[in-house]
Amino acid sequence: MTRTILVAGTASHVGKSTVAAGLCRHLADRGVDVAPFKGQNMSNNARAVLAADGDAEWGEIGVSQYVQARAARVTPTTDTNPVLLKPRGDGESQLVVHGEAVDDVEAGDYYETHWERARDAAADAYRRLAAAHDVVVAEGAGSVAEPNLRHRDIANVETARFADADVLLVADIERGGAFASIVGTLELAPDDVVERVVGVVITKFRGDRSLLDPAIETVEDRTGVPVVGVLPYDDPGLPAEDSVSLPDDEGVRGDDDGVPDGRAVTVGVPRLPRVSNATDLEPLARVPGVRVAYLPPSASLDGVDAVVVPGTKNTVDDLLALRETGFDAALAAFDGPVVGICGGYQLLGERIENAHVEGTGDRRVVDGIGRLPVATTFSADKRVEAVTRAVSGAGPLSGASGTVSGYEIHMGDTHALAPVDRPVGPESAAVGDVAGTYLHGLFENRTMREAFVEAVYDAAGRTRPERDGGRRSPYDAAAALVRDHVDASVIDLG
Repeated sequence: MTRTILVAGTASHVGKSTVAAGLCRHLADRGVDVAPFKGQNMSNNARAVLAADGDAEWGEIGVSQYVQARAARVTPTTDTNPVLLKPRGDGESQLVVHGEAVDDVEAGDYYETHWERARDAAADAYRRLAAAHDVVVAEGAGSVAEPNLRHRDIANVETARFADADVLLVADIERGGAFASIVGTLELAPDDVVERVVGVVITKFRGDRSLLDPAIETVEDRTGVPVVGVLPYDDPGLPAEDSVSLPDDEGVRGDDDGVPDGRAVTVGVPRLPRVSNATDLEPLARVPGVRVAYLPPSASLDGVDAVVVPGTKNTVDDLLALRETGFDAALAAFDGPVVGICGGYQLLGERIENAHVEGTGDRRVVDGIGRLPVATTFSADKRVEAVTRAVSGAGPLSGASGTVSGYEIHMGDTHALAPVDRPVGPESAAVGDVAGTYLHGLFENRTMREAFVEAVYDAAGRTRPERDGGRRSPYDAAAALVRDHVDASVIDLG
């Protein structure tokens, strides 16, 4: 019979995704046939994967289940995340079921009109996974103990029930209050879910482990649930599930690589209000000497050597947000390499046609930033597909060659208004030091990553430091956290 362990949390952003990925790789290393699962996810960081149900060949899932499938060494499908909510702003989300967008819904409407369908989709997907694998590692969402949600909580309560899952409760000690959160969660969660809790894992601990012993003893005596692991603070480098992990204001990634600031380059990334698939930038932040600086729309580009404009769930409204602060003018005048990905590509063009302007209901032509001679026309059709593109190399990607792989998730078609180079397939464009593409995962391809970093160093007039060839696998790092710091009797589920 398939074993299922649900990695639930006391709150959001406590480390559930890392623990689940670590479990998947640990079990796969032991020869266990394991698959990840999350019944319902809310994230604008998505991946295109094979569809397990329906007529389409491809569908989209949250990034964490894609990452966990890779950790488990299995092919990700839409069954690993059958229900995905992609926030659009103002309380509205795009609802994706079995990988296909089915409606734009507000929270109340979702629970009134779509919840039962979503719950059934999650249960059906779980049953298919359970029939095909020996162990399922399920990830919960947010807190498992929200009294207002317990009767409609697919990712936590419903999954625990229809999967007959053991529950591993995760609490983050970094912000303080972890032990009160554990006790409160076990007090407020549904009784039948609490009965399934096999242990508690505390994450992000810094310091002497023995100092926690009195608090652990108190919690165990009070709740009867053992604390089965304390994970030291460590970032394995897994892609973040959503923009919660991004700084609200200016923040830098990659500045802990030991490279002196004088030999580093800075890639500026506007932190768009409706940013999506911000994980596209994480491979750059892992390159020695590259700093990825997330910039609020009010920031200047002083001290920035290159700019990457990421994807967005709402291109037009994020373009207007940049225009309101003057960031669009700064980007139009920026003298350095610029790359736009998906929505970032669209807003770098001359104009956007058939554009919905939020709050007005109007559709109109909106002027873009004008860095590329292209125009985008929006329609109701959504493209979701994993792709491989031939590389011709142009603009800030001119050193790349061969082929690259990634995925496309977008609405709208972009066409050239004047001659352009095509650095990454027929829908891309490059002129001078500016390039745009719909290919998410662009910098996960070494040839693209290296070409762009070389272009940035050349433009900055700096000498690039030695390459670091010994970086650890993020999946192995997550597995080591779990393997070395969680009671084996709980995690060895073969």
